[in-house]
This record gives sequence, C-alpha cells and structure tokens, in this order.
Amino acid sequence: MSRFTRLVLALLICVSPLAIAQENPWAPPGNSKKPTTGTVVFFREKKYIGGGVAYKVREGKAELGKLSNGTYFTVRARPGLHQYEVHSEARDVLTLEVEPGETYFVSFGLTIGVVTGRPNLAPSDRQTFIKLYDKLKDVTGKGIK
Repeated sequence: MSRFTRLVLALLICVSPLAIAQENPWAPPGNSKKPTTGTVVFFREKKYIGGGVAYKVREGKAELGKLSNGTYFTVRARPGLHQYEVHSEARDVLTLEVEPGETYFVSFGLTIGVVTGRPNLAPSDRQTFIKLYDKLKDVTGKGIK
C-alpha cells in the first residue's frame, strides 16, 4: 500500500465520525461513560396558520424554550416522568418518561381556538424531525427568562 493511500485512509477514518456527529446534532453525545440524561427535542413545523405567535414550553415553573414558527430546541432531562406544558387560552400537557441515553421527539401543533390557536404537544419520531430539520432554526437556550 502506498504512502498516499495510507494517508487517505487515515483521513477518512478520522473525518467520518466527525461528519456523522455534525449530521445528527440532536443525538446524545457519544462517550464511554454511561449516560445520565435523556434528550428531548421540541420542534414546530413552519406553517402559515399561527405563524406570528411563539409559545413557551415549560416544566413546572421552569421555562425550557420558546417555539416560534419553524424552530426547534433540545433539552437534557433526568430519567423519570416529566410533564411538559404549553398554553394560551387553552393548556396542553405532555407526559414523557425519559430514560438515560434516549432521544425523544415532540412536535408542536395548533388547532383553531376562540381567540388564538390552541397549542398541542404530541410525541413524534426521528424520521419526521429529520424531514423538517433543514427548514428549522435551532433556538436552544435562546429567549429563556
């Protein structure tokens, strides 16, 4: 094997894991330690209806993030039951049981309300998020008070 071929192979071996990690930014970090948290990805597809209103996602009194039209954010969560809430004129609560090292996807939707849209959090899946990923903006940690 030539010196050039060995160099190319070495570069491919080093660069491939980096490229994979960059393609999946919502995946839990890969390390040798046993994971102690799970990851929850909240996302909102870009749609015309209700596009001008942002909704805060909370757990208890803690604000985790704000979903405006075409955004997503991630949260690290300790194992166990979690209740995530959004509200406007109506309130919606999604209960998730989080396990260490797992990633959960939660989609945000709106239905027609009297004055404003009625928010809805629903379990989703990785494939749905991946289809929308290029059109979504990461707002993790932004706009939290």
